[in-house]
Amino acid sequence: MGKKTTAIIGSGGLIGSHLLEELIHDPEYGTVKTLVRWPSEPVHAKQEVKLVDFSDAESLLLALTNVEVVFCAIGTTLKKMGGDKKRYWQIDHDIPLRVCRMAKETGCRKMVLVSAIGANSSSRNFYLQLKGKTEEDLIATGIPALHILQPSLLLGHRNEKRRMEAISQRIMKPASALLSGSWTKYKAIDAGDVAKAMIEAARSSGEGVFRYTWKEMMDLSDRYTSDR
Repeated sequence: MGKKTTAIIGSGGLIGSHLLEELIHDPEYGTVKTLVRWPSEPVHAKQEVKLVDFSDAESLLLALTNVEVVFCAIGTTLKKMGGDKKRYWQIDHDIPLRVCRMAKETGCRKMVLVSAIGANSSSRNFYLQLKGKTEEDLIATGIPALHILQPSLLLGHRNEKRRMEAISQRIMKPASALLSGSWTKYKAIDAGDVAKAMIEAARSSGEGVFRYTWKEMMDLSDRYTSDR
């Protein structure tokens, strides 16, 4: 059996950068396509940088040809969008949805998505509503296997500065140790563990919709690490 071909959307972000690093060193994968909106140089021979127009079906279809699993870790912030909720929605909702539809059209049967704990399309919170609606619409595409990871606060170093997130990390990292029972899903988690959990989830041959919160993600991450 040949090595797998995968695609990452959001490879430059906190989780996406860890994901790219893990995949290029994973012997199961022979080609790692990174779909980007701006030109960039590959960091490894296994990486293929695909400059795409996410609003153009043909551009996406060409980039997703022969892809067996799509990893989506794309995400922005309302601050980066200058407070424009429409632009925010276009990135965090519209791009994953278009990619999922086009991936399915090329024959890809599996997508792994980073969402958020508390995602709910009926929420009054814009962020949680956005994540919930994205989950719902991806499910509606009918892609055979959809793995949805729902982290709470992410731990790790970003190239960009997010002041409130940095403050939250300092508070939540020690506080997470106190959360137990039904509250464990709100524990902070390292971005690297989320990336490993995504790859381990993609190993599943099952079909359907699968959701993972803190404990499930940590179990997946530990399993992936132990198998390396």
